Amino acid sequence: MVQKSEIQKSVVEQQELMLQKPNGQFRKKLQSLELTQKHIVIITGIRRCGKSTLMHQVSTQLGKAFSFFNFEDTRVVDFETSDFNKLDEIFGKNATHYFFDEIQNVPNWEIYIRNLHDRGKTICITGSNASLLSKELGTRLTGRNIQLELFPFSFAEYVSFRKQHYSLETFNNYLKEGGFPDFLTSHNPEVLQQLFKDIVYRDIIVRHGIRNAKTFIDLALYLISNAAKEYSLNKLKNTFSIGSANSVGDYVQWLEDCYVIYSLPKFAWSLKKVAVNPKKVYVIDTGFAKANSLSFSEDVGRLFENAVFLQLRRRYKELYYFKEKGECDFVVKEFEKVTQVFQVCADLNPDNLKREMEGLMEAMRFFELKIGIIITLNEEEELFKDDFTIQVVPAYKWFMEE
Repeated sequence: MVQKSEIQKSVVEQQELMLQKPNGQFRKKLQSLELTQKHIVIITGIRRCGKSTLMHQVSTQLGKAFSFFNFEDTRVVDFETSDFNKLDEIFGKNATHYFFDEIQNVPNWEIYIRNLHDRGKTICITGSNASLLSKELGTRLTGRNIQLELFPFSFAEYVSFRKQHYSLETFNNYLKEGGFPDFLTSHNPEVLQQLFKDIVYRDIIVRHGIRNAKTFIDLALYLISNAAKEYSLNKLKNTFSIGSANSVGDYVQWLEDCYVIYSLPKFAWSLKKVAVNPKKVYVIDTGFAKANSLSFSEDVGRLFENAVFLQLRRRYKELYYFKEKGECDFVVKEFEKVTQVFQVCADLNPDNLKREMEGLMEAMRFFELKIGIIITLNEEEELFKDDFTIQVVPAYKWFMEE
């Protein structure tokens, strides 16, 4: 519980800081973000990816007064459900637009948000834990919300932020640096190392009461270091001497909930097979991966594949990898149908061309597709074989497509 006077102080100071905050880099998500009374807008994503800045950009477009509160404020760390009444009194009866940062920190927050929505208020909230948000959204707020998942800067946003032109050189720099705004401003890898520590300790170890913190951290760093590779829960269990595969599954899920990693399932028509097959792991940002993993730092091929995954994930919700005799890196499924297949190869040359094409064409035959795409660093051409068309596209062009 927090005293009303302390909440009042926080509201006033936070509002002043919000108004003084620079607009920052324009985000593509802003184009699809519309505030209405009909739906609660929820912006999710990893810490420090720009959710608060996006919220600020939305608030400045209103042209009217708004109510704002950041639940990460250390002065209100003991904020409880009952304190929402005090917050409501401070905002006043005439408040119409509400912005809340990291609201998932407060138990039963959805009750208050549901009440505001029932009263016809316009609401925008942010959160950095998918599980804490989705659990509540699936109960009291079903059908009342629109969710936008925010990532660190895309290549297009990076080019704009750097005030550069898109080129192979710029794209190579993007692979090394990634898209976290704080790091791009400071050039200090400790920013990304501290971000990893903050998420692991504050959002996972403390919140879930993990006793063997070192084992969990070792597992997290191992997954980051092995981005774009397959993993299985049983192998991780044996590697780190963890009691059960279920515990490993929880660890991986908590890292996913905080947007540190993504798991890519192997394609199968059977959901049961999808669940038991090995998955591939990808990291939220290539700069973040480099800063927290020595083994990943100079592997351009895996950095490249990781970046392609993230760009596909920005565009599509349902992705898989395909593996039978050969392997196809990415399969896009839309409305119960596979619509696109992608192969990723940084340097396409005579030594690997046959392997890359065969893996892609095997997937094209399986899904009855006539066109497949190979994304490379710099090659561009169109190949034809067995009635298939394979488009070879350079990354710095493909990444700029929206």
